[in-house]
Amino acid sequence: MSVVRVGDVLHVQVADDGRGGAHLGKGHGLAGLADRLAGVDGRLDVVSPPAGGTTVTAELPIPAASTAR
Repeated sequence: MSVVRVGDVLHVQVADDGRGGAHLGKGHGLAGLADRLAGVDGRLDVVSPPAGGTTVTAELPIPAASTAR
């Protein structure tokens, strides 16, 4: 797992060495996560070849700090 801030975007990546085959198809947990990220202008990418492990990468924009008091 890694979490890195690049400018105004937070990149979160989780990888495993499992059997692969994960996807963003409707009815799967990853699809729900992708929908939630899209709701905050983020995105989710899944790389999961069969028999090859899975890497899930999320990108979340970091909103500018409010100066209002």
